Amino acid sequence: MKTLEELREEIRAHDYAYYVRDEPTIADAQYDALIRELRRRENDSGEAVPADSPTQRVGGKADGAFASVKHAVSMLSLDNVFDEAGFLAFYRRLEERLDAAGKTALSAEPKFDGLAINLRYENGVLVRASTRGDGVTGEEVTANVRTIARIPLRLFTEKAPRVLDVRGEIYMPRQAFKALNAEMLARGGKLFANPRNAAAGSLRQQDPAITAQRKLAFFAHGAGEVSGWTLPDTYSALLARYRLWGIPVCPLQRRVADAAAAVAYFSTLGARRADLAFAIDGVVFKAERFVDQRRAGVLSRAPRWAVAWKFPAVEKTTVVEAITVQVGRTGAITPVARLRPVEVGGVTVGNATLHNADELARKDVRIGDTVFVRRAGDVIPEVVKVVAEKRPTDSVAFVLPACCPVCGAEVIRPQGEAVARCSGGLHCSAQRVRALIHFASRKALDIQGLGDKLIEQVVESGLVKTPADLFSLTREDWAALPRMAERSARNIVAALQAAKNTTLARFVYALGIRAVGKVSAELLAAHFHDLEALRAADEDSLQAIDGIGPVVAQYIHHFFRDEENLAVLHALRRAGVHWPVAEAEKAVNSPFAGKTVVLTGTLPTLTREEAGSLLQRLGAKVGTSISRRTDYLLAGDAPGGKLGKAETLGVTIIDEATL
Repeated sequence: MKTLEELREEIRAHDYAYYVRDEPTIADAQYDALIRELRRRENDSGEAVPADSPTQRVGGKADGAFASVKHAVSMLSLDNVFDEAGFLAFYRRLEERLDAAGKTALSAEPKFDGLAINLRYENGVLVRASTRGDGVTGEEVTANVRTIARIPLRLFTEKAPRVLDVRGEIYMPRQAFKALNAEMLARGGKLFANPRNAAAGSLRQQDPAITAQRKLAFFAHGAGEVSGWTLPDTYSALLARYRLWGIPVCPLQRRVADAAAAVAYFSTLGARRADLAFAIDGVVFKAERFVDQRRAGVLSRAPRWAVAWKFPAVEKTTVVEAITVQVGRTGAITPVARLRPVEVGGVTVGNATLHNADELARKDVRIGDTVFVRRAGDVIPEVVKVVAEKRPTDSVAFVLPACCPVCGAEVIRPQGEAVARCSGGLHCSAQRVRALIHFASRKALDIQGLGDKLIEQVVESGLVKTPADLFSLTREDWAALPRMAERSARNIVAALQAAKNTTLARFVYALGIRAVGKVSAELLAAHFHDLEALRAADEDSLQAIDGIGPVVAQYIHHFFRDEENLAVLHALRRAGVHWPVAEAEKAVNSPFAGKTVVLTGTLPTLTREEAGSLLQRLGAKVGTSISRRTDYLLAGDAPGGKLGKAETLGVTIIDEATL
């Protein structure tokens, strides 16, 4: 009989053949039998089971929030280019830094639409996995990553590095994404918009068993800290070594000799994009030789030796089968085009927002029209334009309803505004549902497991009219809802209890005050420090905060003068919703300390949220509008009117590289 370790090695060899070489050596049933035998013998042995045993893929539940992990080597972002001219400019700059003349070889590989991850191996054993986070600090997700079968718990080598940080991308294959959404639909859950969101949501589950069911996969594309081992000369050689050690790498990676070969690779891969088993949104090119990477150097957030060439947005034509309206949490009436389903960039699109009455009139979208549809930023479906010559002869312009389709209240459109609104307020069940969805959302109180369908159920049943009502429901109330098991009911009650411990900024954002987003909520919390002071503020006091203009100040002031809103606030506090008392601001030694910075446009590598968080950590106040009190405008592409106003007022304008 084989020893336990020999049985483990046999299973690891089968894992390597299946996940790395894609050449399974035994049938699935035989593999399952080996796992069962190993688990039985480990249980019978009475010995401690090693962490890298194949039976230890799924561990216990994560204990509360994910812990922060500081990366030993920062996880950099990539600069983006969007056309051949942009790529050739990158290549010229690289060659100038390397003093080369058309001879710089590059590595080319798909830009995966997933979640960046750092896998830390010590003496060949996986000890920690962490997300990219802000590039300096991420979240530890080791228990969940261990469930991903493609990631080896132990490297297939007797001479493993003492420390090896493997950088790569966790993604969800298209087939797994479709299966997951089909399952969510059958259960009445919220559908994922795209494979990237599905991968990110799956990786952050509190229960690793749920992650294990989601069929996530992984490709390596770099290294962080390395000790006790010398990197090969080239990136391609590193990936070849990874393959030998059982670490999955993308088979589409290639060495390209020069810029012309790189352009040809981009064109070829773009033509294959829709047929791939995983979603990609571009091609990553990087200097092939590590010595060239070191000579080219890095900026604060991105290397000079690599670039992501993004694919253009995919457009398809389809037919508008209907136009309906949705009612938002502030009563906004939004027209939505219901489309004949069409696959755009690997995702089936059936709906596309038409934004508001002005946008609807500008594009003149009608029922029966043939339209071009694309996913803006490869995510949000939008109608680009109408194919006028294919319009039916009997078509008529769509007119927004005069009354709310949900509650029947009058639809009003204030003079000068593009958005029409239902006047029913919280008497309108649609507004109640949207307000509760916002209240429970990730940036608000982050109530785990309380999805859109579940909120619709408790509103339709009459159990919940305000956010405070959520906290009064018992386990029995939740369990009595259709398709709710006892375990799910317990989880929801536990999630609601956990959500009571929040921050003032999150609470203010969760209230859903019109025009008060996450940044504005943070400004209000930082200025007033407690809810009572915010409630008592008049419009002048509110406008004195840089970033809070007269219109937003008016909305805030009116919100805290409404008796129904005040009753909900009192009920939430009685239910136990609380936050820590604000601490005195810590001194920050940076050029941005005490400065007010406003953001505009699309930044090359950071999202606006990432840039805002970074600035706040540097001691800055992040505003939402330009005024004479603004110190800096951080401007990206398509900056809009803020740029002109900043120039008029003499505000210093910086870009992401300067930041």
